[in-house]
Amino acid sequence: MHVRQYFAVIALLLCVSTHAFSQEPDATAAAKPAPDIANAKYGPLERNVFDLWRPKSKSPTPLMVYIHGGGFVNGDKGNLSPKLLEMLLGRGIAVMAINYSLLATHVYPQAYKDSARAIQYARANAKDWNIDKTKIGAMGSSAGGLTSLWLGFHDDLADAKSTDPVLRESTRLKVMAVWSAQTTLVPEIVKPRVGEATLKHSFYTGRLFGLTKEEMTAEKGREMTKQASPLSHLTKDDPPVWAFYSVANKPQTAETTTSDAIHHPYFGKVLKEEMDKLKIECKLRHKDDGKTVNDDVTAFIVKHMK
Repeated sequence: MHVRQYFAVIALLLCVSTHAFSQEPDATAAAKPAPDIANAKYGPLERNVFDLWRPKSKSPTPLMVYIHGGGFVNGDKGNLSPKLLEMLLGRGIAVMAINYSLLATHVYPQAYKDSARAIQYARANAKDWNIDKTKIGAMGSSAGGLTSLWLGFHDDLADAKSTDPVLRESTRLKVMAVWSAQTTLVPEIVKPRVGEATLKHSFYTGRLFGLTKEEMTAEKGREMTKQASPLSHLTKDDPPVWAFYSVANKPQTAETTTSDAIHHPYFGKVLKEEMDKLKIECKLRHKDDGKTVNDDVTAFIVKHMK
């Protein structure tokens, strides 16, 4: 392959990778108000930074933590939707937008651990920020939605014996709101219930876990994939979920792109079926249902922050 052709292929692959996880909720160029706290640190790593917006309130307010998408390879807290931010602040809900460690410098579970620490950091600073530490939720698109669901369903990661006071705080959530989120990565579930095209994504070559493709099919890879999947941790005491998908709501075919496959609405269908079994509210939305989005998700969050 000629050098020019080689770099053209690399550029195309990077574009596809970026597009595959850029489905942010109404991420427009509209200006956001200046945060009350900007680019502050919540942890020791380079990308452990956050912005915080607080509504005017004499009493402690709920908090939603925004976790950006990007396939764990790119993305930024700046992708937070200005309109959604405005609506949440207008309903008395504070918003924290975070960055987290990316591949390939940091593989699974670092992005999850960073996001968990951000939640713990918010609780550790609840008094100073005028936050009600019992009313914290998470929201995000694609990889950010996957992370939000994993945190919401996982057992509390608080370590009561830690020498770090932040890590003694709870990671449990009150509610989650996700866009185009993966709800499981387990191939034995994804292939029959979401679609075989999803398995073409680079998650299944080991990129997320720092493993080879061969290692992914061995016991270690299968176990890591299971542990990284939100639905592996779902129990009856977990919080409610609002989930939105924009990919065509129909079975995958040989023509389904990898981007559409990894954001397929059948991920949401699997999620709702499993949550319905446990009688936990899961509101599943699709762009073709003719309903509004930002006011609907805001109302859902407010309802479950009572």
